[in-house]
Amino acid sequence: MRRLLFLLGALTVTALLAGGMAGAATKNVVIGFTASQTGKLNVEAIRQINGLNLWIEQVNEAGGVKLPDGTVLKFQAKFYDDESKKERVQELYTKLINQDKADFLISPYSSGLADAAAVIAQQYNRILISAGAASDSTYKKGYTLIFQVYTPASRYLTGALDLLAKMDPAAKKLAIIHEKDKFSTDVVEALKKYAEGKGYQVGLYEGYEPGTTDFAPFINKIPAGTDAILGGGHFADTSTFAKQLHEKGIKAKMVALLVAPPEPKFAELGEAAVGVIGPSQWEPLATTYNKDTAQKLNLPFVGPSVEEFNKAYQAKYKETPSYHSAGGYVAGLLLGEAIKQAGSTDTAKVKEALDKMDLLTFYGRLKFDTAKDHGLQIGHEMIYTQWQKDAQGKLVNQIVWPEAFRTAEAKLYRQ
Repeated sequence: MRRLLFLLGALTVTALLAGGMAGAATKNVVIGFTASQTGKLNVEAIRQINGLNLWIEQVNEAGGVKLPDGTVLKFQAKFYDDESKKERVQELYTKLINQDKADFLISPYSSGLADAAAVIAQQYNRILISAGAASDSTYKKGYTLIFQVYTPASRYLTGALDLLAKMDPAAKKLAIIHEKDKFSTDVVEALKKYAEGKGYQVGLYEGYEPGTTDFAPFINKIPAGTDAILGGGHFADTSTFAKQLHEKGIKAKMVALLVAPPEPKFAELGEAAVGVIGPSQWEPLATTYNKDTAQKLNLPFVGPSVEEFNKAYQAKYKETPSYHSAGGYVAGLLLGEAIKQAGSTDTAKVKEALDKMDLLTFYGRLKFDTAKDHGLQIGHEMIYTQWQKDAQGKLVNQIVWPEAFRTAEAKLYRQ
């Protein structure tokens, strides 16, 4: 009888241990976000969620993130179409938190939508990784749980002027034509201040309404002798603006426009794409973001190499990744690394890990301001690309600035 009781007791303990281990073995972490699957921002937004979904797929297939207590975290995406409309974002992020029980949040694409989501994330004590939004102003509102992946808008186009100075030191006359939305306005306000500080003359500084399709009223105002035309907004309007600059035969030493030129789809403009420069957060050719560079900078290298990311993305989506794709992927990568370093999904502990983070990935360096502009990206730098023709006359997007990443010399737009 005593032996029987002993065996029953042993079996009970074993069962309890097994049950306890099974209960702690796997936990699903819900990542909530909205995506502009329709509306004017859908090209950039779909690339962003493609990148994020690739990270989720890879981290889960690799076994998830294991915590010190043995719990294995698997990640699950929950999202809605915000239709590229700011008024839908706050309603949907509230739903993601309260109804769908999202543990962490990724921002929608674009600064205006991300700014709307940030309010809700902070209010409900959720960490939000801002993947496709560059405006500086979101980080001047006292938020403590919003972390930016992109180089801020204030540094988006300033490098183009550094390149212009290198190409032609005599160039001094600028025209700035921009979309009147939050992101583009932030970019050109910083650009104008930087340009005037460098001695450039801004002969035209004018904004157009979102959704504009006829740029003739603005192009016709460009003063004769303008050396460089800068500005634009998002993919749809910037592409149309570039196309109409070409159709009107505008001549300038440089045309540098926001968002659209780094997208592979921009090449569909054909001759109108030739010579157009665009600021990019990341490029597939920027292979110097690697373990050797990390060692020189005394930083940890986290995640796949540039080559590994390119290969995996192209295999899954049958297209070349853009910087929007890379931004979505690295948002997930950052979140997973922060959870790993925190050893927990607790908001305060993950925030602390993000605050301390300073690392190199295939996307570049990532480090956050933890003082006055909490969460602002201070480690990452822009790359500038230009559409050029190769020896066979095929359009290729080359890196032309900074010199450390250059794959080709920058060329004048049209003279």
